[in-house]
Amino acid sequence: ACPACHGLGTQLMVEPELMISEPEKSIAEGVITPWRRGPKRMQAYYKKLQGALVKHFRIDEEAPFAELPENFKSALYFGTGETPIEMKFGSNGEKIAKPFEGLVPQMQRLYEETESEFTRNRIRSFMTREPCKVCRGARLRPEILAVTVKSSVIPSEVEGSRGSKLQGNAAGSLGPSRTGGIARDDGCELNIHQFTELTVQAAAEFISQIALSTQQKQIASEVVREIESRLQFLLEVGLGYLTLDRESGTLSGGEAQRIRLATQIGSGLAGVLYVLDEPSIGLHQRDNIRLLGTLNRLRDLGNSVIVVEHDEETIRAADHIIDLGPGAGPRGGEIVAQGNLGEILRAKNSITADYLSGRARIAIPRQRVAPRSINHASEGWLTIVGASENNLKNVNASFPLGCLICVTGVSGSGKSTLVDDILRRALFRHFYNAKEKPGAFRGLRGVDQIDKAIVIDQSAIGRTPRSNPITYSGAFTPIRELFAQLPAARVRGYDAGRFSFNVKGGRCENCEGGGLIKIEMHFLPDVYVECEVCHGRRYNRETLEITYKGKNIADVLDLSVDEAARFFRNVPSVSDKLNAMLDVGLGYLRLGQAATTLSGGEAQRVKLATELAKKATGRTFYILDEPTSGLHFADIENLLRVLMKLRDAGNTLVVIEHNLEVIKCADWLIDLGPEGGERGGKIVDA
Repeated sequence: ACPACHGLGTQLMVEPELMISEPEKSIAEGVITPWRRGPKRMQAYYKKLQGALVKHFRIDEEAPFAELPENFKSALYFGTGETPIEMKFGSNGEKIAKPFEGLVPQMQRLYEETESEFTRNRIRSFMTREPCKVCRGARLRPEILAVTVKSSVIPSEVEGSRGSKLQGNAAGSLGPSRTGGIARDDGCELNIHQFTELTVQAAAEFISQIALSTQQKQIASEVVREIESRLQFLLEVGLGYLTLDRESGTLSGGEAQRIRLATQIGSGLAGVLYVLDEPSIGLHQRDNIRLLGTLNRLRDLGNSVIVVEHDEETIRAADHIIDLGPGAGPRGGEIVAQGNLGEILRAKNSITADYLSGRARIAIPRQRVAPRSINHASEGWLTIVGASENNLKNVNASFPLGCLICVTGVSGSGKSTLVDDILRRALFRHFYNAKEKPGAFRGLRGVDQIDKAIVIDQSAIGRTPRSNPITYSGAFTPIRELFAQLPAARVRGYDAGRFSFNVKGGRCENCEGGGLIKIEMHFLPDVYVECEVCHGRRYNRETLEITYKGKNIADVLDLSVDEAARFFRNVPSVSDKLNAMLDVGLGYLRLGQAATTLSGGEAQRVKLATELAKKATGRTFYILDEPTSGLHFADIENLLRVLMKLRDAGNTLVVIEHNLEVIKCADWLIDLGPEGGERGGKIVDA
């Protein structure tokens, strides 16, 4: 492994921009964040150092930092080199002249030298992960990278280097390159790092034509066969676009599941029961056919395959279908229909059957929102210029503001790279000074036309049973205020805090307002049991004596959204938020239902309802990555209705999606491709 990064390929490095909190502020206002913190002695030193730099470069410390000259910024970040800076110390004003090392080297040195974890954590807020400067991301020592393997096939990732010797070649140079290696007319040579940079498709091509002598073939034949078969399994489940060195944390749930599926196919086991939860997530329609072929192959080996799925193609391909319903939550839990496709289509009480048979369908919008102007360079467009991260080919992508925009394309074509790695990170850095560094792009035009960017994903709204839909939506605050205004509460001197289960006073102290007691199981997941004092009611007896329309605060938390909307219909501050939850089809949820029991789709719709209930500025930029994951046809119809409402308020929505029902309802499409991996990364049409 590389001695500098210990095989990680990345290092934590200080990012200059993260140390400047708000560039529109001046130095006098404390724009240099690291110099605002720490012991008084250090702050006094930093103030003198700051004054010395201001005096030396003759700048106005009242001017906005963004307008200061570049030579001053460079010296502040990276030091003055050999040039001394004169400073005064002590009560007698003794002068000392010495070079200033710069904020970046100073923070980097402190991070490496300090023994204080607090200091390390503070400095870490100014750092980002960057490729290791020694191995340049290769993770290995030079002598390991000097070993290469030759193939008579030149993968597309290496094609551009034909006839040239690039920095990551067999001569032992450390630098990795997506087009590294030695490319010749008779093939190419790659070291182990360059091989892992290839996509599964390219790696399969490379290994199939590996150039070995007779003796080498005898030694390596078994290894080569194993590599070939495993790569083939990955291709069969539609993962040919993934690079071999892709970090597991960046994989979607569907991708990770399909990798495990490929492993199982390779095992060749029979008589096994396989359970898959929505394996079609993240798959283009074309790749879905390959996945179905793989599932059929598992079945044909003598296994049973159970798939939880909403995808129409998968449902139609099944040998036996079990449809649960008829509704969701308390309204469901029954087997509505089961049998083959023909039997399901004839079912009368099945919403699934209605959509499969065509009795119900998601209608194409009668009217779409047109872009505000035809010229992409003018008002009404947000444009990414020169996006070239991962497989993107220097694309210029324009998003019409005030529209519902779908970004489409085959798996691995560059959708997430464009929307998440570049657009989302660039907007978050612009609006919130976020740490994540955007992918490679040259510029972002039109950002002044929006006032915030929000990602609505399927992550949980809370990590513990204490979190619930009513607290997340903000409706619980006016409910608590309502209870505090009741005559009985005012007589006792109760304020709104008394009706919170998160603070002392009104809550049950045995479970600290959770209603459940957590039992740590050490090597097993924690178990929650009902509190034996409050019996899951969360509050103490005195608090529960205060009632509104015959219900106390615990009774209110036990209401469904449907019931609560009727109960609070005369309280606009509550009913507006509850009606938004009804609009997204969550009427069956209980107000106090633990966040940990919500599905990804339900959590996403709670977030959408919260946004829907807010006062619209009409300048919000929403980003959604495959919002239909885990959603039934009827849920998708509800989702589209909400997205249209957000759009009609003047907001912009960018949706990465494979679902044809959503795509057909979009105002604008950006299609990436034509293929995945290196053969993608272009805008095919828009």
